Amino acid sequence: MIVTGLENTDTAASVHPTAIVDRRARIAHSCKIGPYCVVGAEVELGKGCELISHVVLHGPAKIGADNRFFPFAAVGLEPQDVSFVGERTSLVMGDHNLVREYVTINRGTAKGGGTTRIGNHVLIMAYSHVGHDSEIGDHVMLINGATLAGHVTVEEWAVVGALCPVHQFVRIGAHSYIGGGTTITKDVVPFSKTAAARDTHAYGLNTIGLKRRGFSGERIQKIHHAYKTLLASKLNTSQAIEKLKAEPERGPDVDRLIQFIEASERGVIK
Repeated sequence: MIVTGLENTDTAASVHPTAIVDRRARIAHSCKIGPYCVVGAEVELGKGCELISHVVLHGPAKIGADNRFFPFAAVGLEPQDVSFVGERTSLVMGDHNLVREYVTINRGTAKGGGTTRIGNHVLIMAYSHVGHDSEIGDHVMLINGATLAGHVTVEEWAVVGALCPVHQFVRIGAHSYIGGGTTITKDVVPFSKTAAARDTHAYGLNTIGLKRRGFSGERIQKIHHAYKTLLASKLNTSQAIEKLKAEPERGPDVDRLIQFIEASERGVIK
């Protein structure tokens, strides 16, 4: 076992004697690798990372600082894609993320851009799955058993509820909240609350989440007005967007909402 440091400190990395670390892995000196962990070739771990026990990390994977991996997480392994034949693909993860028990995160595929990306301050709860070529923004929460197929984009501060399956190529907008057990097959618009009652639908604004993140009352009111126009009026989506575009003081949040809907390829949940 050889551990080579990325961080210039006097303290060697703490590696349990039962752990297996590939000679080609690059581990910052301040990392802690617990019992029975396996760190494969071309894994790069930034300073302060901790693998509690029984964690498997494969590469190529570039993982930032202060990430914690809980027992039986499997991160950076090959994508679950029948067309994958060993191409060189990767995982890139930022800083201050929590990866809980039995989480699986796959590397990308050549046809999907080659890289799976995880941002900063992301909480991925137990038994969740992040499929190949997915992109997870900062401060996202994936609740227990959330399952993202390949090529899924989850924008910042979104919450994907427990046991939610998300179809491939779906986008989940910023600051949105998806209730537990909801099957997502279309794009989830930013700032929305979406859940499966009888059918999957958006049923309002994620007002509580926006307040917690410091949105002013004026900002929330403008988003609320846009939602009433999009979801509660008799206008179709195209007509509603044109009406919103004609309003001179709609603000950047509404602009983001409009751009998200206009860029949708799968359609949005209304």
